[in-house]
Amino acid sequence: MINVEEYLNNFFRGTKNPSLKAMQYFIDSYDNFEKDMKFIHIAGTNGKGSCTEIISNILIKQGYKVGKFMSPHLIRYNERISINGEEISDEEMANIIEELKPKIENYNKTEKVNITLFELETIMALLYFYRKNVDFVVLETGLGGLYDCTNIITKPIVSVITSIGYDHMHILGNTLPEIAYQKAGIIKENSNTVIFEETTEIDEVFINQCKIKNNNLHIVRKSDISNYSFDNKLQYFDYKNIKGLSINLKGKMQIQNASLCIEVMNILNENGYKVDIENIKNGLKTVIHKGRMEELNSNPIIVYDGAHNEPAIRNLQDMVKMYYNNFQRVYIISILKRKDYRTMLKILSKDSKAIFVLTSGSDEGRYASKEDLFECMKEFVDIDRISKKELRDAISDAMKSQDNTVNLVVGSFYAYSIVVDEIEKQK
Repeated sequence: MINVEEYLNNFFRGTKNPSLKAMQYFIDSYDNFEKDMKFIHIAGTNGKGSCTEIISNILIKQGYKVGKFMSPHLIRYNERISINGEEISDEEMANIIEELKPKIENYNKTEKVNITLFELETIMALLYFYRKNVDFVVLETGLGGLYDCTNIITKPIVSVITSIGYDHMHILGNTLPEIAYQKAGIIKENSNTVIFEETTEIDEVFINQCKIKNNNLHIVRKSDISNYSFDNKLQYFDYKNIKGLSINLKGKMQIQNASLCIEVMNILNENGYKVDIENIKNGLKTVIHKGRMEELNSNPIIVYDGAHNEPAIRNLQDMVKMYYNNFQRVYIISILKRKDYRTMLKILSKDSKAIFVLTSGSDEGRYASKEDLFECMKEFVDIDRISKKELRDAISDAMKSQDNTVNLVVGSFYAYSIVVDEIEKQK
């Protein structure tokens, strides 16, 4: 059997010039099978992972067979492709790769730009879900929307656009309307779209695209949400006429995400797919999203949050005030080189009593060096509150911290596996 991880490591991990050519090649070679599938397609700067998890969990509670495609993986590739919470096996992945290999080799011989890793993963997921005869596929975009690999699908039941903020500007554009336009690429003819109200200039992008595509636009508004409260376990709220909702995810942004997902369920019901209120409530109350304000260790407290852009870091700061305001806070920070780490560090520095540990993450080739982060952070914070360490050393030190300390590992999803591994070693 092929060594899956070794094979996948040979593929380019980044993005290439905007094009769906490779995806169309794959889809054409399989007679456009995706047209027989039912998709819920999700894009957005932040929140798409949470919405993917929430929607999947609600539909599973209802009794549907649900394929879920999301990225990045935290520990192993298989996490990206799952059905009802069960990851694709190594053997199943190897079999699909063996089947695709001649097609990949043929394409790479005739085209200037080779198949990328995300293109391979996307077609692998779609084939797997199709052959397993799932009821729904909850499909998270990788980057943007218009030219994202997942946008090869032609007619989702509903498209969801979670939020618009600054990230990947070198690909998506430098203004929020430009970024919104790229995300709006997942809006399809004669379908449905759900957004959360943003500024007028952003909303206009989606309104115009839905008019052009004869697409039914559903705008969730802040005024639809009421009776909000929270404790250390759950957040509570009402959405429109649905009372007594609770969600097992932290931070007010998750109320926005949950509301989008409830609206998706309303659309499914309107289109003949039954989803009961009780299963909506149960799905929200039991949803898990790893790597998002996830408590990896309780004594001492180590929390992982993959916030890796400006709006996500601002949301993180709001959550820290909500849940950890009375703790001594230590931020263990790892940020990819291509991210706007200066802006992220400046926002984090506003936590005026915190200590900051800068690391080079889990891969020195991809991450900003701890030295560069340290030099940048010196501009915003007194030097006695900052230090630089290897990531494993920072986690090892965190495991020895005092009871009144919360250690917040932030800046990237890709360091997750090393952090979990080091915590287990130190126990």
